[in-house]
Amino acid sequence: MQLLLVEDDRPLAAGLRLALSKSGYAVNHVEKGELALLAIRTERPDLVVLDIGLPDIDGISVLKRLRKEDVELPVLLLTARDSVEDKVAGLDSGADDYLAKPFEMTELLARLRVLERRLASMKSSEIVVGNIVLDTLQQSVSRDGCVIELARREYMLLKSLFENAGRVQTRATLEQRLYSWGEEVSSNALEVHIHHLRKKLGNDLIKTIRGVGYKVDTGAQ
Repeated sequence: MQLLLVEDDRPLAAGLRLALSKSGYAVNHVEKGELALLAIRTERPDLVVLDIGLPDIDGISVLKRLRKEDVELPVLLLTARDSVEDKVAGLDSGADDYLAKPFEMTELLARLRVLERRLASMKSSEIVVGNIVLDTLQQSVSRDGCVIELARREYMLLKSLFENAGRVQTRATLEQRLYSWGEEVSSNALEVHIHHLRKKLGNDLIKTIRGVGYKVDTGAQ
């Protein structure tokens, strides 16, 4: 699950990135509203955690502009302002949830899980390719009814390929889905994950498009 964190408080952002990464999110971080909008247009995340108090344009303005282009992207607002008026303004601008600072990390993670479940409920939680079923709600994968244990990044990679079944995913795109910005990635990391998935799910599932990337055919078995 790729998450965009928009927060100009660097110590707070560093702590959030670490905790969110440990909880299974690939976290990308920007400090300004304009950069957040650019990042969303360039590589749409699955979730956005957006601080209201930003140095260039405030989070409410960012949210209003975002909603003109994307009404479905889940956004959780963070703010030091805890008045009812501020909460209403945030929700009326299109926020899915609102969390006032200071907060416990456990509460933020719980709020994000709710947004994930809501997102999954908007579409079928199961993606079926051949005899393999990927359940985005349970975050599980089964083949012919038998559960297959996958490492976190193996699951994230398979999910990205399944969500785009029939379309080629470039190496760069897949790496962006798996890793946070600035995270050190070994040159063969993607190939290693692909190798493990093929070993667990069959060699014919993931096709290599030489010089471009990978894809899963909708009729794969």
